[in-house]
Amino acid sequence: MILFPAIDLKEGRCVRLIQGDMKQATVFSDSPADQAASFVEQGFEWLHIVDLDGAFAGRPMNAEAVEAILKRVSIPIQLGGGIREMRTIEGWLSKGVRRVIIGTAAVRDPGLVREAARVFPGQIAVGIDAKDGRVAVDGWAQSSSMTAEELGRRFEDAGVAAIIYTDISRDGILKGLNIPMTLALAEAVSIPVIASGGLASLADIERLTAPDCARLAGAITGRALYDGRIDPVEALALLRGERKAVTLATGPVPPAGTAA
Repeated sequence: MILFPAIDLKEGRCVRLIQGDMKQATVFSDSPADQAASFVEQGFEWLHIVDLDGAFAGRPMNAEAVEAILKRVSIPIQLGGGIREMRTIEGWLSKGVRRVIIGTAAVRDPGLVREAARVFPGQIAVGIDAKDGRVAVDGWAQSSSMTAEELGRRFEDAGVAAIIYTDISRDGILKGLNIPMTLALAEAVSIPVIASGGLASLADIERLTAPDCARLAGAITGRALYDGRIDPVEALALLRGERKAVTLATGPVPPAGTAA
């Protein structure tokens, strides 16, 4: 079970949104590279990065910030947002991104996912973002007629490395992960599933250690980590099976490079 700290990029800064609404963005750091380095120091072994502007524009928009992160840290990175062409996939992988996430194009151009997974085995993930039970595209601005399970089954034989499943209704508002829907998707496909959207507390981390969640490959944490609701050392210890309490000073994770 991997816990991925999220770095969402908007206009070169590290932000968190509420239910994907770009008008409700809270800036947590003016230096995403510093924030990434802070997460590494806290013990995280992967980073989850989303180019929010790119998701809406359909092409990379925060390349400079992503490249700065790649130069700063050496842990693996999975990246999504605006990745809709093979040349974009090739470009990011050549620069050191470990895994690219294809979201909108997985709905509109499934052939791209299949071709990319064939050419880059183990390095292609599908982002499935659900709104009112339907897959959302274009930075969550539009809903499709497809369900998450239908989209997941589309790539059963494609060699996709993972599915990142996000419940949009819970994203950024700390309501807790939608475990039932995430597990339903994980049961419907053989592809590893990563839970996203709403992770709010150590209770959510504890829930992920339950036997029925053993089929999940990981979870993504965002606002709760930045707000200090989740202590990173204790969360990582729980997922490693170290059940005894970890006593640390509480308080928000210091945002790296945030303007006063």
